Amino acid sequence: MSQALQDLLDLLDLEQIEEDIFRGRSRSAVVPRVFGGQVAAQALVAAGRTAPEDRPPHSLHAYFLRPGDPGAPIVYTVDRIRDGRSFTTRRVVAVQHGKPIFHLSASFQTHEEGLDHQAPKPPSPDPATLPTSEERLRGYAHLDPEVVERFIEARGAVDLRYVDEPPFGRFGEPREPHSQVWFRTNGKLADSPLLHVVLATYVSDMTLLDSVLLAHGRGGWAVGDVVGASLDHAMWFHRPFRADEWLLYDQESPSAHGGRGLGQARIYTQDGRLAISVIQEGVVRVPR
Repeated sequence: MSQALQDLLDLLDLEQIEEDIFRGRSRSAVVPRVFGGQVAAQALVAAGRTAPEDRPPHSLHAYFLRPGDPGAPIVYTVDRIRDGRSFTTRRVVAVQHGKPIFHLSASFQTHEEGLDHQAPKPPSPDPATLPTSEERLRGYAHLDPEVVERFIEARGAVDLRYVDEPPFGRFGEPREPHSQVWFRTNGKLADSPLLHVVLATYVSDMTLLDSVLLAHGRGGWAVGDVVGASLDHAMWFHRPFRADEWLLYDQESPSAHGGRGLGQARIYTQDGRLAISVIQEGVVRVPR
């Protein structure tokens, strides 16, 4: 296991300070606020700590309310909405400086058999044939070296490989609003189903709005030709998967309007099983 992955696991291991109340810390991100994927992952950890172990998450719905302060702890309060025969529902509010910064609802379900179909996995090259994120980033002379190092540090726990040039790699002309990345953690994880869902939640916020940028030929936060932030985020976990094995993140943007952009995606295992569906809307503005 890489040290970066161990540091991330430590970050996600919340401190319990009271029944249904947990405290998490933060670390620096590419932008001067708490990374949204971190808050979503920590909130899901808090919810999962209060749910039965035999009920993994099957969905989450979240709103980012205020920018998080990376220098202050985050307190997560869990509300036990419902414990039914098959489903468990939890609501989590994340608070900093006395104000809510994030709200999450998560639902957990016992395993059961049922109808089964899925959309097929789209074509994609073998991840082993693609350059690593670090190799790509260090190859772009137009990027500020400080920004490159911040990106590399922020993604150190994850082996993330773009299929095509990312927005910050080639910009200036619109491209198809479609992006693919392969990802897995930089090291093996324990067998806890919740842990793998939490790690996928963390990664899901890294690249989902890339397809919005591609549609308009924008390079994104790395080159400063847009400003933005996540607004809301939803995930559905369809089938078991491991976050330490290759997952294909197939992303597209059907719409951008009114200073907001929508990204939607499917995450597949390498052998073709549809594991997760994701939708996110974010603020995407062109600086004046």
